[in-house]
Amino acid sequence: MTVQADPGLTAPTPSLAPRRYRVTEVYEELADTTTLAVRPVDEALDDPQPGQFHMMWAPGVGEVPISVSGRSETGDLLHTVRTVGVVTGALGSTEPGAMLGLRGPYGSDWAVESAAGHDVIVVAGGLGLAPLRPAIRSFLADRDRFGSIAVLVGARSPDDLLFGPELDQWAARNDVDVRLTVDVASPGWQGDVGVVPRLVARAPVDFSEAVALVCGPEIMMRFTADALVDRGVDTTRVRVSLERNMHCAIGHCGHCQFGPVFVCTDGPVLEYAAVGRGMKVREL
Repeated sequence: MTVQADPGLTAPTPSLAPRRYRVTEVYEELADTTTLAVRPVDEALDDPQPGQFHMMWAPGVGEVPISVSGRSETGDLLHTVRTVGVVTGALGSTEPGAMLGLRGPYGSDWAVESAAGHDVIVVAGGLGLAPLRPAIRSFLADRDRFGSIAVLVGARSPDDLLFGPELDQWAARNDVDVRLTVDVASPGWQGDVGVVPRLVARAPVDFSEAVALVCGPEIMMRFTADALVDRGVDTTRVRVSLERNMHCAIGHCGHCQFGPVFVCTDGPVLEYAAVGRGMKVREL
């Protein structure tokens, strides 16, 4: 399988040297998930595009890839971190005033501009909403340039829905269709129950011309992408964001190789046409 780079989904390789950023705010999103607002101490890195990521360094501990989840009202970069290991644990326990290191931005982006004139479907599972949030904000900030917009979000339970207040703000608008579903409902939950791919068929869009952005657990992305294709979305217009063990972020170490693709440089955002077959191979 040959993967050809799309100029709209690539970015130049920045320096490997981290730059100092200071934590200005810490937002507790969920029991295990925190958003850090950071501001440059040294010269600022290039502005990230929606879907790109930074390598974030916790001094004395290590660095990990963290997607950019937006900007604060004061313009500080936001990174949403789920505690799953030593480094993310250190980042998640960071307090305002602490110093971190950032390098990047790395990887391909959601190519928001290429969706102009199309209906848009955004499908997020769990923490996958974090790298999708900048794209959603871009769509809504320039609403007239896009057709119908559907945002489909799934989580394990109502308590695991990320960015709850912002989801409510989007749902209150009359120019975007927001649908939420959970695996397990709690008392008082009045939304859908079930996996998020089941919401695809109910999205009020023209599937034959729609652009779809999908991020979440890999099995969720695969079933969602297949549901979108079954409804008529072309595989070249279904974009998924892959996650692999990244160490260098410039394609040298090989840790994030996915068949012929290096997720850190060719991805993380890739067309389903290029990676769909590989996503169906167990443990690839």
